[in-house]
Amino acid sequence: MKGRVKVALDSRISAIDPRLYGSFIEHLGRAVYEGIYDPDSPKADEQGFRQDVIEAVKKLNVPLVRYPGGNFVSGYNWEDGVGPKESRPTRLDLAWRSKETNEFGLHEFVDWAAKANTSVNLAVNLGTRGIDAARNLVEYCNFPKGTYYSDMRRQNGAEAPFNIKTWCLGNEMDGPWQIGAKTAYEYGRLANEAAKVMKWVDPSIELVACGSSSKENPTYGSWEETVLDETYDNIDYLSLHRYYGNQDNDLGNYLAQSLDLDDFIQSVIAICDAVKARKHSKKTISLSMDEWNVWYHSNDQDKQIEPWQSAPPLLEDIYNFEDALLVGELLITLLRHADRVKIACLAQLVNVIAPIMTTKDGVWLQSIFYPFMQVSEYGRGVALNTTVQAPTYTTKSFDEVPYLESIATVDEDSRTITIFAVNRSQDEALDLDVDFDGIALTGKVFATQFAGYDIKATNENGQMKIEDNANVTVDNGVSAKLQPLSWNVIRVTY
Repeated sequence: MKGRVKVALDSRISAIDPRLYGSFIEHLGRAVYEGIYDPDSPKADEQGFRQDVIEAVKKLNVPLVRYPGGNFVSGYNWEDGVGPKESRPTRLDLAWRSKETNEFGLHEFVDWAAKANTSVNLAVNLGTRGIDAARNLVEYCNFPKGTYYSDMRRQNGAEAPFNIKTWCLGNEMDGPWQIGAKTAYEYGRLANEAAKVMKWVDPSIELVACGSSSKENPTYGSWEETVLDETYDNIDYLSLHRYYGNQDNDLGNYLAQSLDLDDFIQSVIAICDAVKARKHSKKTISLSMDEWNVWYHSNDQDKQIEPWQSAPPLLEDIYNFEDALLVGELLITLLRHADRVKIACLAQLVNVIAPIMTTKDGVWLQSIFYPFMQVSEYGRGVALNTTVQAPTYTTKSFDEVPYLESIATVDEDSRTITIFAVNRSQDEALDLDVDFDGIALTGKVFATQFAGYDIKATNENGQMKIEDNANVTVDNGVSAKLQPLSWNVIRVTY
């Protein structure tokens, strides 16, 4: 089987916003407690942060982490998580039917983010709370001093402002499962008024309004239109959430799900631009894919968890090799829309539908860790609008699925081009030719493959690794042999 990719430096999609490789920590399951924070662990530092987790997060090169939810935020009083730990209240978290001790809160997360070399994307509660709590939180975080909430922050140990620049206006407010769920008009009005005062406190912040929590929701489309009608002038991004699973154990169809993500993104862009045209606006709304991942393995297990525990093991999907291939494809899809998708958050980061898992003895890395790590490290600079030619196949959900999924990026400072490629074929290698239009290549940096594992293989025993691909040659172009069911990265200089 043969495939061809054409790369041209003047065929640019967009500069890639580093926040495309963000992630997510919610007060849910063992994401916080026993995840990033575990003061009883011998691997914890003086603040109780798991140092082995921080090192794993650094390997992912995550520039932004959304916090504290997620469904959790819609019932959260941010004041519960600041001040002396001994005076913080234990609350019922109705979203996940757990107990929240609030031992870990805003200051702890800001400190953790600094140690993990990342920044904070902070969500405000627009479920049980609203405008007043939102403006107070921005004042607490970002105003220098001399006011009630800025001085409260200073009294709680943070003299300098946190200067948090990216904020989410609630979470999944269209979902009936959400605490304080609202109609599109109710949410749009509230989000707009919250956005106004938040930006009055700090005009430098950027705001993400809630899009639909799923395109299967009956209000999908009309929700986006109504929310944008109300908020357009005061927000910067509209959110998208999308999760995938292989419940039917249909590998061909499962590995085609990136086509669904592509369609979803295009449809939301169309809605945003229709509202822009109707409003005669010069402003273009960008997108924040602030929840995306594979999520289905743990669904039955979660039904057995007794409610009202503290940090129970919820949403602990154990990912296999086929999941890693799909995650790689989804990352390629996000890069393909780098002109409009500026923020994306892999949901989540540790223990909860996550690439990093903790035990009492250490951490282990899930299969999905590897493609995410490579795209986050090498998919920087500019996304290129590559032309991909390959045979196709048909599934129950998709008419034409190319066996080859690929995109290229260029780092103009280092004069390095990176090709990411997935061979979806279950039994055939793919001979790949990459043509570089008018580009004189000077050498190969490396070529790697993630391949050869059983599709249901997991990585608890640490068997998985990225290997060199010796079947790659560089001359005027690139020739490579891609193994069946493989994730591939090729870097060349020019």
